[in-house]
Parts: sequence; C-alpha cells; structure tokens
Amino acid sequence: MKNLLNRLINHDTLSTEEAKQILVNISNDAYNPSQIACFLSVFMMRSITLEELKGFRDALLELCLPVNLSDFNAIDIVGTGGDGKNTFNISTLSAFITAGAGVHVSKHGNYGVSSTSGSSNVMEHLGVKFSNNEDFLKRALDQAGICILHAPLFHPAMKNVAPIRKELGVKTFFNMLGPLVNPSFPKNHVLGVFNLEVLRLYSFLFQNTGHNYNIVYALDGYDEISLTGKAKIISNHTEKLFSPEDLGVSIIKQEDIFGGDTIKDAANIFVDIISGKGTEAQNNVVCANAGLAIATSKQIPHQEGFELAKESLFSGKAKTSLDKLIELSK
Repeated sequence: MKNLLNRLINHDTLSTEEAKQILVNISNDAYNPSQIACFLSVFMMRSITLEELKGFRDALLELCLPVNLSDFNAIDIVGTGGDGKNTFNISTLSAFITAGAGVHVSKHGNYGVSSTSGSSNVMEHLGVKFSNNEDFLKRALDQAGICILHAPLFHPAMKNVAPIRKELGVKTFFNMLGPLVNPSFPKNHVLGVFNLEVLRLYSFLFQNTGHNYNIVYALDGYDEISLTGKAKIISNHTEKLFSPEDLGVSIIKQEDIFGGDTIKDAANIFVDIISGKGTEAQNNVVCANAGLAIATSKQIPHQEGFELAKESLFSGKAKTSLDKLIELSK
C-alpha cells in the first residue's frame, strides 16, 4: 500500500484492474485502517477516473452476495447521497410510491454517512426487517411490490470500510459506488448523483448496457429531482434539461424539503408524506421522482408517470405497500 499511496499522492491514476484489486485486498484485510483512510482521502481531493470507478464497481459486484430477482423486472431508485442538502428520504418515498403504482422495486440502500438519516435508518426505525434471504425478498416483492436490499448484508467485503466512512462522516467514492452495485443486478434504474462530473461518468458506464435508466443531477446540487430549479437528466434515449414547469408544478424552496435533525424527525416526515399528509411541495417532489421511475420502467413520458405516482400516493396504495412490508418483517 505504501508504494500505491506514493503513486496516488504524486497524481498518478489507477487502471481498472488495479482499482479492482485494491478493493479485493481491502476485503481480505490486507491494509490497516489508517492506510484505507488515506486511500479514501485521495479521492476527496481529486476526481475519480472512469477506469477507477469501473474497477471499484467490478470488485464490489464480484465480491457481493448476489440475489436473483430477475422474474420481477424490478427498478432501483437510489441516489449517491453526499449532496450535503439534508433532504428528507425522497428516493425511498419515491420507491414506495412506484411500488404502489404496480412497478416492482428492489431498493438498494444503507445507513446515512454524510446525512442525518439514510434510507436504511428510516426503514429500520419504521420496523422493516433487513434480510438477504432470497425467498423473503421475493415474497416482499410479490406482496408489497418492493424489497429493501440493505447494503452491508450483501457487501460483506466492505466491513473494513464501513467504520472508517462513519468516522470520516463525509462523502467518499463509496457514495458513487452505492447505486452501481445493487446485488440483484436490476435492468431498470433511476440514479441520482451529486455533481455533473459523476453524471457523465455514470452515463459512460451505463451506455451500451441495454438497461433502461435515467441519471439525474439537479443543477443546484441535489442528487435527485428537487424542484428547486432545473435538473440535468441523461437516459438511455436522450439527454435533457428538466424544469418543474415540465410537470406543471412550481419551483420550491430548499427549506420545503428539509429532512429534520434526527432519524425520528426523518421517519415522522416519511410517515406524514406517505399517509397523504405531506405539503404540496413534498408531494410534488416525491411524485416527480417516482414518476420518473414509473416512466423509466414502463417506457412512457415523465408527465404520465407523474400522474400515476400521484394516484399511487393519494389513493393510499403507496402506504399499503409500506404497511405490507412492515407486516412481512414481523
């Protein structure tokens, strides 16, 4: 590791194979925590290359515990996190709204690292059981329309990195990897990223895969459609600049989508919104994101997906999906 760190400090970059091997070595306890922290720090101070990101992704997918959910043709709705905006759990709410609209969702998530409450924090608080048992996950998809893939259960290779990430408390390149390493290998994706550079990297990684995808970056810094302004969206078909007016809704303020100061705050906001008691701004944001997921999976216009998302939320179907998942967890 010493030679490697010296290379990186001198502005060298890694090949895909080198990057892959380093993560394999980390999983095999080849490096100490200080070396791993130093390695992570390099990529906070310079951009990751496409070859490096590919290598890291390939390693995690090779080392993961895969689960076969292909019969469900599910979609993952996930953001990188690391945008520093501390919003409520927009992608997780969007996942339940999408499930309520009849689109199966295999939601990959984790505890928050650089935010108050990650997807897994809220799910755990509400009583959702985390499992890597394939039969349970299939039952959840079949009955609730959604399953939660809690990352640590599927990526044991990262046990040496998790405590270091938690102690650092800032975004690392692992934020970029989360959406790329869903262990169910879905063919449909809505992916949110925290800057334009990562948007481009993701688009290079996903092109020619044959997958249906939409990669989103809100130009004011959010890793999702925030409705606080315009967003860049790259799909397997097009590249466009999205505006809230495209869905006939108003631009909102940053404070309208604040996620609270504690996990309990985040969970309360989550329950209010999914129960139909959200504000107009909150409802529009989750339906804009769920609408994009529905549109991605069904290959329909975003506006049509947005209407189906609103129907799922306001009819109570999204809440039914959550209630069923909690019931199955008991």
